[in-house]
Amino acid sequence: MPPTAAQIAPTSDEPKGATALPADDARWKQVQMLPCHLNVEARVPGFTLQDLLNLRKQSIVRSQLATSTSPPLRVNGEVAGWCEFEVLGNRLAVRLTELA
Repeated sequence: MPPTAAQIAPTSDEPKGATALPADDARWKQVQMLPCHLNVEARVPGFTLQDLLNLRKQSIVRSQLATSTSPPLRVNGEVAGWCEFEVLGNRLAVRLTELA
């Protein structure tokens, strides 16, 4: 796997014997390796160019995103679902909570 590729961790509540993923379908074999750009936004109203220029290592940017908010997960610009942020070790991750 390339170093920039995402790693998908299965959740413990996935049912055993769940239906096959579309990637297992022969029709998807030709396109399943095409790159996708995932984007999750935490908007920061009022953030300015000066704020950007003042960012340093270890800077914390406070958003107005409530912890109960489920921001949209976009794939190639299209909403694919909604997610929530989680901390896994020393990494920030998103958990998909709902498909579009």
